[in-house]
Amino acid sequence: MGEVRPMPGFGDLFTDLRGEDRTLRVSYHPDRGAVVLSLWNGTLCRGSFRMPADDVDRLLTLLTAVRTAAAGDDGAGPGTATDESAAAVPEPSVERTGDVSGTARRVVLPALPAPRVA
Repeated sequence: MGEVRPMPGFGDLFTDLRGEDRTLRVSYHPDRGAVVLSLWNGTLCRGSFRMPADDVDRLLTLLTAVRTAAAGDDGAGPGTATDESAAAVPEPSVERTGDVSGTARRVVLPALPAPRVA
């Protein structure tokens, strides 16, 4: 992981449905123009994603469509809404930045001896 900083005053914490002290932290860093989504297990950060603040509107559009679908506003139940806002979610563009048809390079990691427990 990179540099660990205290959670800024502008953010929130969400708990995972599976429990076990798993959380998602969302924080806004105006000095960097970024929203950071980080996955935590207790006090350990397991991964993070720095989203440009300009992408927040696209994320909100998707989350709004998810909320509409989960509410089942069409009366048929959760996940069946045919609301126009769900249909208005733009497809993300995919930009190929290089040749991805080759094979992956595999590296054999060295074997470490197992610790002995008395």
